[in-house]
Amino acid sequence: MTSAALAEAGRAPVRGLEHELTVDTEAQAHAEKSGLMVCLDSALRIQQANQEFFRQFGMASADVCGRGFTELVHPSMQQALRRQFAGLVEGKRHRFAAHVVLVRAGGVAFPATLTGVAVRGGAPEVGGGTTILVMMRPAQGAADAGVVTNRKKILSEMDARILEGIAAGFSTIPLASRLYLSRQGVEYHVSGLLRKLKVPNRAALVSRAYSMGVLNVGIWPPKVVDDFVK
Repeated sequence: MTSAALAEAGRAPVRGLEHELTVDTEAQAHAEKSGLMVCLDSALRIQQANQEFFRQFGMASADVCGRGFTELVHPSMQQALRRQFAGLVEGKRHRFAAHVVLVRAGGVAFPATLTGVAVRGGAPEVGGGTTILVMMRPAQGAADAGVVTNRKKILSEMDARILEGIAAGFSTIPLASRLYLSRQGVEYHVSGLLRKLKVPNRAALVSRAYSMGVLNVGIWPPKVVDDFVK
């Protein structure tokens, strides 16, 4: 499947599954700007993908087709993403967009913007009534995020608690009180976190932590994924 498959105006067919899938004009416009495209059945198994998808993930078609799509998503985001896809399959929505962290072969992660679209009239082998077209654009700075994420255990227990507090909106003094630290102690750990995640301030720290999958998406109060804690 390539962008050319979506090139017709209005409602454009996506071919290649011995059946035509109709995609709306809005999805078509996004697809032509998107590098990675994949087609899923109603059980979220990959049925086909474009060459850029295979290139980004370093996999051949035989290694990808039939595999669950969420296996390629960072564990911290899989549950929330499954809920979004369920809404498409059940007909509760037509499309959704989300920021995700995808994982290449070897465990290298990179953030991306993902759009999922419900496509009606799918072939029997991809779920009959509903097929899901997924379009992804790697985010800027994806390579930098992957370098740190792949190291996994990058935070001490105290670093993790401070990161969770910052993500929850606590300033230095409340954090110091909650964690039985001095103000200087909190600032010391914050400075270390800024260096580790290569960001200039606390707001950027939280954004980078979510994009890397260090903070668990869809959970409040914020929680660091255990895999990143030493």
